[in-house]
Amino acid sequence: MDYTTYSDEVLQPIFQRWRSRLRLTESWDVRLELVDDPAFVKTGDFKIDPNDRKAILMLNARNPRGENPEEVICHELLHLKLYPLDQLTETLIVSHYAEGSPEYRAVYRQFMEHLEITVEELAKCWLAAFGEDKTLSYGRCREMRSFDELFDGLKPL
Repeated sequence: MDYTTYSDEVLQPIFQRWRSRLRLTESWDVRLELVDDPAFVKTGDFKIDPNDRKAILMLNARNPRGENPEEVICHELLHLKLYPLDQLTETLIVSHYAEGSPEYRAVYRQFMEHLEITVEELAKCWLAAFGEDKTLSYGRCREMRSFDELFDGLKPL
């Protein structure tokens, strides 16, 4: 599924509803843009100007992994909601580890993984409680190796 099948008239109300639910309407100026560029590989992302509190939520119109645009919009807006904490943590990592060092890469990778897991879990909770389309997306699972593939070639114990 691609988001080009959704008109702006469909996506904008979802976007505005979630901005309101997450209390971002007054605190951030946010615009929704569909990106139709093969180089844009993420399902969604943000461009943020924290000094002016402006942001552009970009959704992948060409090849999204997310099957439910409401879930993706909620997820991405939660990233914006958590942005101050995200930036604080990144600053602490940069101030304690030499950028590019093995320690920096290990801590930064763990932080980013835990941030993504936390945002996704929060998005599932918000969607279950307040979503109009509570359908979860399984697009990323299609890209994962199967259980059998993970163990293919391992020697039995």
